[in-house]
Amino acid sequence: MKRQIIQIDEEKCTGCGLCIPNCHEGALQMIDGKARLISDLMCDGLGSCIGHCPEGAIEIIEREAQPYDEIAVIKDMVLKGKNVVIAHLAHLKDHQEFGYLKQGVKWMQENRASIAFDIDEVISRVHNGTKVQEEITSGSCGCGGHDEQPNQNHVHEQHHHGGGCPGSISKSFSQTKTMHTMSDTPSQLTHWPVQMHLINPAAAHFQNSDLILAADCVAFSLGNFHSNFLKGKTLAIACPKLDSNKEAYIDKLVALIDKSKVNTITVMKMEVPCCGGILQMVQIALQHASRKVPVKSITVSVTGEIISEDWI
Repeated sequence: MKRQIIQIDEEKCTGCGLCIPNCHEGALQMIDGKARLISDLMCDGLGSCIGHCPEGAIEIIEREAQPYDEIAVIKDMVLKGKNVVIAHLAHLKDHQEFGYLKQGVKWMQENRASIAFDIDEVISRVHNGTKVQEEITSGSCGCGGHDEQPNQNHVHEQHHHGGGCPGSISKSFSQTKTMHTMSDTPSQLTHWPVQMHLINPAAAHFQNSDLILAADCVAFSLGNFHSNFLKGKTLAIACPKLDSNKEAYIDKLVALIDKSKVNTITVMKMEVPCCGGILQMVQIALQHASRKVPVKSITVSVTGEIISEDWI
């Protein structure tokens, strides 16, 4: 399976930072005067940052996607310096990718003799939530924070307020969610985002889960969608008629099957003919995947009734 991801030409990068707030996933950060991709895992490959780079230092490349390998990533990050490693590990922590975080820390501990900086300091700063950008913004990192150019001050202010699109940040919240709707019917959604273009198939919440792939309109037609269907499952949504680049959906479904090893897939679609494409995407993905998983197809009427429910 091929995957699109951004690549930064460090020679061309001037450190203006205009790309940072336009990375939907927060996978870019300004570190040591350069824009850095601190998370292969979170980069969605949409390239929203490209148009904001005045130097043409960012491009999208296509490469054969391998299963995410935190050991390979941390080895590369270590070569880029302490600040890059801190940003990378903090990013994993913020996105609740604790399995990958432990792998990275364990590798550094086992290889501390060959690492040119104090890994205990790195671990402490990540554990205590002291991020590189916070220190740069406050000017306390010894890197000339009070002598920065005006454009850099502007960028740091933007990033300090979050950077990127918070609606696209991958998160799980099953352990902290307590709010109910006005009718006291609890939501059964346990993670974010859910739109197929935005989900990260490698996110921890998808690992070994039972997946619902629902057409956008299903939850609006089906009053008991949360209580009877979504409870205990992960969710992805798509519109087979209106969404563009549906080939990317198939790639993500293959990754969910082969790499995240979802247990089952339940496809929920509307009765209208154009909605049948969502089931076809799953069937095509199964043809390309190396694993086989059970698939259930549920068809919903526009008035909110279950027309059919079959394993295929």
